[in-house]
Amino acid sequence: MRAFFEKLSGRLPVGGLQPAVVRPGLCLTYRDLIARTREGAEWSRALPSRVGLLFTGMADHMLADLALSYAGKEIVPLPSFFSDAQLAHIVRSTKIAHVLCDAVSIARARGLGLIAAELGAAPCASNEPALESRRVIFTSGSTGQPKGVRIASRQILASVGALAEATGARPDDRYLSLLPSALLLEQIAGIYLPLFVGGCICLPAPSSSPVAGSLCGIAEGANPTATVLVPDLLAAWCRELEQRNRRGPQSLRYIAVGGAPVSQSLLKAARRRGLPVHEGYGLSECCSVVTLNRPGDQETGTSGRPLAGTQVTIEDGEIIVAGPTVMDGYFGEADIPPRWPTGDLGRVDRAGRLIVEGRKDNLIVTAAGRNVSPEWIEGMIAEDHSISRCVVVEHEGALVAVVTPARASIVGHGRADLLAAVANATRHAPTYAKPRRCLIVTDTELHALDMFTSNGRPRRAAIRTLVGERSRCLDAQAN
Repeated sequence: MRAFFEKLSGRLPVGGLQPAVVRPGLCLTYRDLIARTREGAEWSRALPSRVGLLFTGMADHMLADLALSYAGKEIVPLPSFFSDAQLAHIVRSTKIAHVLCDAVSIARARGLGLIAAELGAAPCASNEPALESRRVIFTSGSTGQPKGVRIASRQILASVGALAEATGARPDDRYLSLLPSALLLEQIAGIYLPLFVGGCICLPAPSSSPVAGSLCGIAEGANPTATVLVPDLLAAWCRELEQRNRRGPQSLRYIAVGGAPVSQSLLKAARRRGLPVHEGYGLSECCSVVTLNRPGDQETGTSGRPLAGTQVTIEDGEIIVAGPTVMDGYFGEADIPPRWPTGDLGRVDRAGRLIVEGRKDNLIVTAAGRNVSPEWIEGMIAEDHSISRCVVVEHEGALVAVVTPARASIVGHGRADLLAAVANATRHAPTYAKPRRCLIVTDTELHALDMFTSNGRPRRAAIRTLVGERSRCLDAQAN
């Protein structure tokens, strides 16, 4: 990470007093941030080479991440939104013994058998940043126990540099950080990218929750130019803007949305409300971002062109990624070449833009031997304004659409209208690909049953089980 921190320190003579991190009640200049990073790194040198991070606060997580990176440690983020069982899996897999955390998380960390402490500080006359640092990223996963993705600082910096070019990031940017800092996407786009270009990171107040709180209020208070969202967060922001008959802040110039498929109806609704959204595609194994729609160069329905230095090819329908951002390998396994078969299906259009068509292992083979990508049908159904989300699964040889209405009241009233909406949305699909039955479930219930990952991807095996358990509740033929 030496190149990154040397670039950061190089700003001190002219930009040391510029704000680097701000939130209500806190303003860290670049001079403050570098000083605290160096002092934290000096204090952390006594820690083992591999250290966990468990935080609820964004600012504290950020400072600990920077300090450990400066010291050359291997970082293992422990997402606070994971269950204790998921965190225990990470602890066992990586054999970490020490974790840095905030006061809120200490008891939980100790309950996992870890030696827990808050980030300290030690005086340092002059300490050089480490040449390299690493991190192991576990995603929540849609099936089974997730593996740890090994990412080194060279992949991080390759991604940051390419993202800066693709998004037109600049020193006067104010990046609004809304995603959890334990996510690799937010670490890259929300910490290292803004600091790399000399911008300012804007955090919500510690008591604010982007999901439960007012996104309009958070955004208007920050006056941001850029942010990254998952589809669920974008949908919540759009709903709030529509309810208040408001538009997004005029300061916004770029919003990236990814992490899960996003419907075209949601993108259109966001743009109508002044949110400059741009689709992208990526995965943790390739440092979170592979392709991206650029400002002034985007095509709705595509995930955009590959980042500079990244090659995307299609082999037997599968997306293959090669380049400097591909992971070293999974934790505990051998290194891999910088070429990754993603397991995603897609194609590249004539302009070089990627179109993602679904997961290879999600393909449903019908009783007639036809292959159906559920994401294809889900995208059709989600275009209807009365439906907020849809997951298509197979049950007893037939396709079932698990549908979440845009309004919870529809579950009890208006079911016939919702079923008609599903039929209408799939009217142009071939007969073999049309869902024949529907299960209507509220969004609140699906989340309570943990049917989605943290970034909004459906846990399809769990949803198939739910359909089986509620087979008597399946509504009549949708088409």
